[in-house]
Amino acid sequence: MKILGNILWLIFGGLSIAIEYFIASFLLMITIVGIPFGIANLRLGILALWPFGSHIVDKEQGTGCLNMFMNVLWFFVGGIWIALTNLFWGIILCITIIGIPWGRMHFRLMRLALAPFGKTIVNDDLD
Repeated sequence: MKILGNILWLIFGGLSIAIEYFIASFLLMITIVGIPFGIANLRLGILALWPFGSHIVDKEQGTGCLNMFMNVLWFFVGGIWIALTNLFWGIILCITIIGIPWGRMHFRLMRLALAPFGKTIVNDDLD
């Protein structure tokens, strides 16, 4: 069922979101300062290609506020635009009853797009 959900996900906006993530990642990696943001964006793009069967967990935090600082910078660098794209697709898909699972996935990715630092993506075991 996860495979079918992921294939339909690519049709219902997942591919466009992943392409947006990969383009933004490439543009951010052009500069040395943007490399950490580009790597975070690349991880999000990979998740956007095959999201069903994985979940997001918080990393164990040490002392310091580097993740918070990076998330604030990320919000203004590109996170808001990608989150708005996810919001658009989520609303469009939730209008129909059939599209609700994919709309909810866009909302989950929207939350991650706003603050990707300090999170890790964990793949569930295949059944």
